[in-house]
Amino acid sequence: MEAIVLAGGSANDPLAQKFGVASKTLVPYRGRPLVEYTLEALLQAGLEVILVGPSTPLNPAPQRALPDHGSLLANLEAGIHAAKGHKVLVATGDMPFLRAEAVRWVLENAPQAGFVYTIIAKSTIEQRFPGMRRTYARIREGAFTGGNLVIIDRDLFFTALPLLRRALELRKKPLALAQMIGFGTLIKVILGRADIAGLEARVSQIIGVPARALITPYAEVGVDIDKEEDLAWLR
Repeated sequence: MEAIVLAGGSANDPLAQKFGVASKTLVPYRGRPLVEYTLEALLQAGLEVILVGPSTPLNPAPQRALPDHGSLLANLEAGIHAAKGHKVLVATGDMPFLRAEAVRWVLENAPQAGFVYTIIAKSTIEQRFPGMRRTYARIREGAFTGGNLVIIDRDLFFTALPLLRRALELRKKPLALAQMIGFGTLIKVILGRADIAGLEARVSQIIGVPARALITPYAEVGVDIDKEEDLAWLR
């Protein structure tokens, strides 16, 4: 399987500005750009890597590199166009603790679906990284944070692409987004009464693609570097 690493971003990002790099995925951690940790794990897991982001020498190097197309969705679309297989693993480029073992586990345990999204329980994160701040959603099964590994069916992605574009256009219009999701589902999420099966069914209905969540026992899949406080905590 091929893996797409989303390593693009703006040089105006506060973290990128602080370190004078083209993208926050190039911010140094323990002497290496963050993205190299992601690349290393994916390559060790036996995946062919397509990197989408600023052009810069990396060690290890991806098999293929594409330029930054200016947005997350545009970069993802470019990466999927470049992929040859029916399914691809998509990873963010800012996971400093990702290991090949975690990548293999996700690949081996992913359910059959057009869209598989990793989630990690709060207890799993806190056991491995006590005190690290993450954003959690509470549902009936517990509190979870989103993971940074996703498996996408290449053909089904393009079926859902118009809706994904629409969702991004509405990202700063909460009421319009709520209408897309459905107020009933939104209220359940806010009150912590939603469950995984119900959310899977609703997302599948919205995007027109079978979607499944994968509860992942590897905390590092849910730990990325978004802000300077994340980097400070790691140090």
